[in-house]
Amino acid sequence: MSELEILKIVASVLALVVAVVGHEIMHGWVAYRYGDTTAKSLGRLSINPLRHIDPVGTILVPGMLYAMQAPFLFGWAKPVPIDMNTVLRNGGYGAAIAVSLAGITYNLVLAVLAATLLPLAYPPQSLMGAFAYLFLAQSVMINVVLAVFNLWPIPPLDGSQALRFFAAKMGWRSFVEAYEKIYPYGMILLFAILFTPLAQILFAPVGWILKLIIPG
Repeated sequence: MSELEILKIVASVLALVVAVVGHEIMHGWVAYRYGDTTAKSLGRLSINPLRHIDPVGTILVPGMLYAMQAPFLFGWAKPVPIDMNTVLRNGGYGAAIAVSLAGITYNLVLAVLAATLLPLAYPPQSLMGAFAYLFLAQSVMINVVLAVFNLWPIPPLDGSQALRFFAAKMGWRSFVEAYEKIYPYGMILLFAILFTPLAQILFAPVGWILKLIIPG
């Protein structure tokens, strides 16, 4: 394995950890702003990645994707525990939507920031410069993929939570009741989609966003 390949692996792993850990922390932090101390009391607002790593989502799935030479990596950290009843009581459905979308917002902001810095790191002038460039490039890709993936309206992804709270806010009770019946089957549906051509369609916005944020 070449030095460059090792650098790419390390940069990809670091970019993924920063993306998924920050994603979960943001859910807990926004909930904390609305009075929910659950995540804080359990130490889940810590930036220590060991408190957030999920053996499957942070290690196994990305490792399999890398071994399969997938075009991009994605994964997840352990969900931050949130008492949504406290959030709803203090901020209403708008606050619940904000908590649901906090992780996606973090990933998009991080992707834009990395894309803005990317030209400054090219061409790399040293080994450390090469690592910085690879880290920024992977950060752009991974964070955009995570944002798009989590926006899918499939339980238990963030998009489904935001959609459910938005429907409740609009008073669409029958829609909420019908939608909640999908939740027990969400993970089965999600993994079924990931291994069908439909995944390519749902991931299509990744390319659109990359064209938008990466300098020409």
